[in-house]
Amino acid sequence: MLKIRLLLFMILLGFVYVQAQPVIKVTGTVTDDLKNPLPKVTISILGQNQSAISDEKGVYNIYSTSTFFTLKYSLLGYKSILTEVRQDKAGRMVQDVVMTENINELEQVTITNKQNQLSNTSIINIADVSTRPSVSGNFEAILKTLPGVSVNNELSSQYSVRGGNFDENLVYVNDIEISRPVLIRNGQQEGLSFINSDLLSSAKFSAGGFESRYGDKLSSVLDVRYNRPDSSQAILNLGFLGGAFSSKILNKNSYLLAGLRYKNNSTVLNKQDNRGSYAPSFTDAQLIYQYDLSEKFSLNFLGSFNSGSFRLVPESRETKFGTLNTLLRLQTVYAGEEVDDYQSAGAALTAAWFPEANLSVKWINSYFNTLERERIDIKGRYLLDELYNNAGTKGTRSKATGGYSNYAHNNLESEIFSSEIKADQNYNSHVFSAGFRFENKNYRDELTEYSLIDSAGLLLPGSVKSFYQDNFIGTENRISIQYLTAYVQDSYKVSGHSDLQLGVRANYNSLSEQLLLSPRLLLAYRSPNNNKIFRFTAGVYQQAPDYRSIRDFNGVPNLHQQAQRSYNTSIGLDYAFDGLGTRLKFTSELYFKYQDRLIPYMMDNVRIKYLAREQARGYTYGADFSVGGEFVKDLLSYFRISLMKANQDIPGDDNGYLKRPTDQRVNFSVYFQDRLLNSPTYKVHLNLLYGSKLPLGAPLVRQYSDDFSIPAYKRVDIGFSKDFLDDLALRKPKFLDKYFSSFSAHLEVFNLLNINNTVSYLWLKDVNNVQYAIPNYLTGRQLNFKLIIKFKNSRR
Repeated sequence: MLKIRLLLFMILLGFVYVQAQPVIKVTGTVTDDLKNPLPKVTISILGQNQSAISDEKGVYNIYSTSTFFTLKYSLLGYKSILTEVRQDKAGRMVQDVVMTENINELEQVTITNKQNQLSNTSIINIADVSTRPSVSGNFEAILKTLPGVSVNNELSSQYSVRGGNFDENLVYVNDIEISRPVLIRNGQQEGLSFINSDLLSSAKFSAGGFESRYGDKLSSVLDVRYNRPDSSQAILNLGFLGGAFSSKILNKNSYLLAGLRYKNNSTVLNKQDNRGSYAPSFTDAQLIYQYDLSEKFSLNFLGSFNSGSFRLVPESRETKFGTLNTLLRLQTVYAGEEVDDYQSAGAALTAAWFPEANLSVKWINSYFNTLERERIDIKGRYLLDELYNNAGTKGTRSKATGGYSNYAHNNLESEIFSSEIKADQNYNSHVFSAGFRFENKNYRDELTEYSLIDSAGLLLPGSVKSFYQDNFIGTENRISIQYLTAYVQDSYKVSGHSDLQLGVRANYNSLSEQLLLSPRLLLAYRSPNNNKIFRFTAGVYQQAPDYRSIRDFNGVPNLHQQAQRSYNTSIGLDYAFDGLGTRLKFTSELYFKYQDRLIPYMMDNVRIKYLAREQARGYTYGADFSVGGEFVKDLLSYFRISLMKANQDIPGDDNGYLKRPTDQRVNFSVYFQDRLLNSPTYKVHLNLLYGSKLPLGAPLVRQYSDDFSIPAYKRVDIGFSKDFLDDLALRKPKFLDKYFSSFSAHLEVFNLLNINNTVSYLWLKDVNNVQYAIPNYLTGRQLNFKLIIKFKNSRR
C-alpha cells in the first residue's frame, strides 16, 4: 500500500513539474510606426509570473507555461497591446509587434516643479472628473472631496473652504478671474458653472496660504487652464441629464478649443417633496483661440456665453418629519409659478510676450455682462397634522392650517471690466513676479420681494395679528466701484532643499477708499530623498467690499463698509511612501485664522444674506488630512478627513462668540475606484461624503444667532463604467475601433442609500404661536446613464 501511494505521489509530482516547465518560447521585435526599434518595452503574460524587457534593438524573449495565454506590451507614451496566443503544442514562436504613440497619455502625467511646491496648492487629477458620479455634472463636484472643503448640497456648485463662504473663493480660468450670478437662492436654480471639464488641460486648488499673485479674497483659489492640446480631438458626452460636445483643433501656429453644453435635471428635481412641473434648461458655449504671431508673441481669445432658465409650476407637497415618538406631516397645495433666468456673456483677450527665454509678460483684458431676473408669485394652503399610533390605532391630530405667499420681482445687471499686466522673470535662484490691475464694476439692481405667512387661515392685508411678514424689500440701486491692485513677489531658492517666497499685495477701491497692504510668506523644505515636503505659510488676506456684501436685508447698500481682514498661518507636510502594494501620498495641514474684520451673514438655502451694517471678529482653526494612491493600477483613490471650528462675535449684541454659518466641525470623504468581474475594462467609482451638522439662525430674526442646526449631510453615489476601447481590452469592436479612440458607457446611482438630506427649513406657526421647522429635503435616489465618446485623434 505504501508503494502505491509513493508511486501516485511521484506521478503527481512529475505532472506538476511538467506543467511548471516553459512549454512556449516567444521571441520577437518591438518597433514603432516608422519601424524604429523600441527598447525598454515591458512584455508580460497575463495570469503568469513571467515578464521581460526588450533590448536596445527591440528584441525580447519570454517563456509561457501554457499553450493558451495573452501577451501584454506596454511602454510609457505608447498604447498598450494585448495579443492572444493559441498553440497546438509546445515549441518556439515569433511574435513581432508595432506600437503606436498614445497622444493622450501626457494628460495623465503630473509634473511637480518648484513653482507648484511654493504655491501651496494641490494638483487636481482632471481624469477623475468624467468618471466621478455627480448630480450637478459641474467640475466643482470634485472639489468637495478635497481637504478643507465643506459641502451640504449636491445640486449646487458652491463650496465653503475652512469656515469661509462661497463669496470668499477665487476662481481663475487662464489668469482671468471669474464671477458668478448673484440672485440664485436655491441649488435647483443653478445651471452650468463656468468651467468646461472637456476643455481642461490642468487645474490646481489652494485651501489657504496662497501666494500674492492671486487676488484679494479670504479663503481659497481654484486655478484652471485651457492650454494648447496635444492633438486635434472631438468629444461627445450624452446622458439622461444633458449632453456636451467639444472640439480641439491643433494647427502649426494656432489652436482652437470649442465647447457646447446643455443640462436639464428635471428628472432629478421630480424626486423632491415639491410636486409640480419643473422646466429647467441650461446652456453654455465657450471658445478659446490662440495664434502665435512669432516664437515670442501670441494672442489668446476667450469667449463665453452661459444662460439658464428655471420654471416651476408647483402643485402639491407632502413632507413627513419629526421623531419616532412624534411624527408630523405637512400637506400643501399651491397656486402660481416661479420663473428665473440669467444670461452671462464675456470675452477676454490676452497678449503674451516672451522677449527672452527667462522673461514673460502678459496683458489681460476682460469684460463680462450678467443679467439676472427672478419672477416668483406662489401661494400655498397648508395643513400640518400629527400622525399617531396608539396601541395599534392609527390617526391624525390637526396642529395648524393656514397659507403663505412668496413674491419676488427682481432684476440685476452686472458689468465687470478689467485690464491687467503681469510679468515673471527667472534670474539665477530667483523667480520675480509682479502685476498691476484695474477693475471697474457696475451694478443696476431692482428689488421687490416679500413673504407672508398666515397662521389663522386668512391672507388679509388688515389682519396684522394673524400673519407675519419676512423680508419686505422694495428698492433700486445703481452702484459703480473701481479697484486698483498690484503685487510683487520673489521665489528664492535658499539652498538645495529649501525655498522661500515673499510677496505683498496692494489694493485700493473707490467704495471704502482704503489702501490695503497684504504681506505673505511661504517657506518650503524638501527632505534629501525628496519624499517629504514641509511648508509654513503666514500672511494677511483682505477682501475689499463688493456689491454682494454691502447690500443689507432691506436691499439698501452700506456705502461705508470696510474691507474684511484675516491673519492666516499654517504648517503642512506632504509625505510619499510605499504601502498596501502601491505608492501612497499623505498630506496634512494645521491652520489658524484670526479675523478682526468680518461681515456677518446668514444662509438661506444657497443664498448668502449679509448683515451689511454689522462688523464682527472671529477665529477659525482646524486640521486637514488625506491619503491617496493607486490601490488598483491606473485608478487613483483617496480618503480625507477635515476637522474645523469657526466662531465669530458681533460686538454689542451681548451674545459673545457664536458659531459661523459654515462651522461644520467634521468633513469626511472617500473616492474609491476598482475593477470588476475580473476584467480591466469594467470599473466602479464610489463617492462617499459626510459633513456634520451646520448651525442655523433663528427664523425671521435679523440679529445673528446659532440657535438651530441643519442635520449632518450624508451621501453615497456610485458609478459603473466600461470603455469598450480600453487599452487592456482583449477584444475591441472593429467598428468602434475604426472611428473612436474611446467609447465608454457609464451607469450611475445617485444617493444610493436614499438618505433625506436637509438643505433648509420652512418655518410655520400655529394659532398658539408654536413654531415648526419643516425640512426642505434634497434629491433622492436617481439613476443616470451616459456615454462619453472620443473620436479618433489626429496630428497636424
